[in-house]
Amino acid sequence: MGRIKALLVGIDDYPASVASALGGCANDIAEAHRLLTELAGDQADVTVLSDADATVSAVTDAVLRHLGSAGPGDTALLWFSGHGTQEAATGDDLLIEATGLNQALVCVDGPLPDKRLGALLDRVAAGGAQVTAVLDCCHSGGATREAELTARYAPPRPEWYFGARAHGGPPRHVLLAASRLDEPSYEGWFEGRRHGAFTHALVSAVRAAGPGATCRELLAAAAARVQRAGSTQHPVLFPDLPDGAADRPLLGGAPRTASPHLLRYGADGWEVDCGAVHGLREGGAEARGTTFAALEEGPGRGVVRAVEVSAARTLVTPVDWDPEPELVYPVALSEVALPPASVTVDGSPEEHGWLARELGPLVRLVEGPEGAHGLHFQVWVRDGRAYVLRRDGTEFTAPLPFAGPADAGRVADCLAHLARWHQLRDLAPRPSLLDGLVELEVAPWGSDEPLRPDASGEIVCPYTPGPAGPRPPWVSIRLHNRSPDRTLWCVLLDLTDGYASSSVLYPGHFIGPGRTGHALDGDPVQLSLPASLAAVPGTEGRDWLKLVVSDRELNAVPFQLPPWETVTGRRILGPVLGAAGRWTAVTVPLRTLVPEPVSGPDA
Repeated sequence: MGRIKALLVGIDDYPASVASALGGCANDIAEAHRLLTELAGDQADVTVLSDADATVSAVTDAVLRHLGSAGPGDTALLWFSGHGTQEAATGDDLLIEATGLNQALVCVDGPLPDKRLGALLDRVAAGGAQVTAVLDCCHSGGATREAELTARYAPPRPEWYFGARAHGGPPRHVLLAASRLDEPSYEGWFEGRRHGAFTHALVSAVRAAGPGATCRELLAAAAARVQRAGSTQHPVLFPDLPDGAADRPLLGGAPRTASPHLLRYGADGWEVDCGAVHGLREGGAEARGTTFAALEEGPGRGVVRAVEVSAARTLVTPVDWDPEPELVYPVALSEVALPPASVTVDGSPEEHGWLARELGPLVRLVEGPEGAHGLHFQVWVRDGRAYVLRRDGTEFTAPLPFAGPADAGRVADCLAHLARWHQLRDLAPRPSLLDGLVELEVAPWGSDEPLRPDASGEIVCPYTPGPAGPRPPWVSIRLHNRSPDRTLWCVLLDLTDGYASSSVLYPGHFIGPGRTGHALDGDPVQLSLPASLAAVPGTEGRDWLKLVVSDRELNAVPFQLPPWETVTGRRILGPVLGAAGRWTAVTVPLRTLVPEPVSGPDA
């Protein structure tokens, strides 16, 4: 472990001209300080700013000087407990604030806008340190009270200015926030002391899991504790793309491969962050036959069986083991009642058996065409090679080695990868209340006029001539929420003809009613051919934009797939998508091509 540079900011004693007083922020910071001392000892270099000392300029200076002194191998940690606030976004801010609101921390003398703070933390990260922010404050309006819980929200003052958009690409830091952008967060009495509900839950989760737990696992554990405590806030991890900052330990370390799903003990019992929107059959009796298996080995770890499936989660019961309610367990789908794809094998009985032993839950082996259903593969084994074919005999991928049982796992992985990709691409949910509420629009860069599909249903994006050769097209991609009263969560997937799926264009955010979300925060999207293809006339590539819309956040990790040719090891595959209730999906096919040269007398 490298050095831990920590800045702890807690404000209870706000001037009446700024915000109402709070009672648990000093306790939050003291508990966070104790936690750092327990975990890092002399490696923790902690600066504390409390009450009158926690001005905007003091916090800004401490981020730059104290956290900024962290270098490669070190961790820079900002922990803020106090009020949050918001105001209407304007201008360029609307490109990245699809709710129409800007957020800010409230220091003792006024707001520190989130974009300004994000830019400061990214400057720290540019020095090579791992940067994490824990914010226990409101990220939305509407200060309310629930029983013994007090909202940490300060209404914006007319003189407060939240600042303009911070440019510079995606964040280099990871954020663990107490609540969604449209929610208050609360403080209350916990074990005889006043604390923020999120801070109390997060500190407890870290102590239970130990320093090796990732930010994703800690956020899941803290969110479950917040639910069990009775708070209605929903903690947030951002950015939550897999295998990056979200999958590093809180106090530093190498990223781990993200688990497709996490098992945790919530308000209603044991649950997995996977539901009908991820392909499971919704309901109670329909859930039978679905199981998840713990990925990490350990005493007593095993399988959990589905009891009831809702849109975004599955209530489960452990089978012959007793998980610890204070811990979170990485799990993967291990069995489903009806796999989404089938396969026949044309080879020797021995080769048939090798593959049968390696197939996972997404593909079912059948003996003949009569047993095929849905997506069907044919595997032909010839001269030590496996050919993965469509029903019509054309190849899905390049042939794979298949000379012995050691090669069967690679072939099985290929089948599972293809099954999952096709189910994402071909997703056609049943009618939903959300159908038609979000419009996906692709337009040439700099134009407000959207592109229209051709007769084949595809949007065609041609290369254009340039002095150095054909130039790839640039477009803007916009998501318009046409609902007059619903704030909707959207994720935009880019599925490529290399069997990849990524949510990098729009990783998953809420869009307010009548508002617009912009892919890449409003920056241009380049549609280019794969690097393996030369930009010569007649060459083309395809993408499918898949927009998933929900009335709540979803686990986005199962939506990610690398291109098949880059997959070099065994991968844990999650379930594929299927029909659910309060969600919908839209697909827009794109074709990027290099046009043939124009010839003739008018050329």
